[in-house]
Amino acid sequence: MGTNQDYSALYSVILKLKTKEDVEDFFSDLCTIKELDSMTQRVIAGKLLLSGETYEKIISKTDISSATLSRVNRCVKYGKGYKKFL
Repeated sequence: MGTNQDYSALYSVILKLKTKEDVEDFFSDLCTIKELDSMTQRVIAGKLLLSGETYEKIISKTDISSATLSRVNRCVKYGKGYKKFL
């Protein structure tokens, strides 16, 4: 797993989602609560980084690990998605 073709299948399904309810239904079937919590934590951390919050405050607010926060920060700085969608 993990090929571009595999990812394409997932992305194609996500593109079919039209409403927040669709997204909730799909992701509640696709992901565990822990996975949803982790993704939510990363989105919140990304928003906080973009708003200028410090690592210390973000860790305090989200309980995210410093390693994960560092990865999110790299994505915020050098990636495309966080800046574009948050």
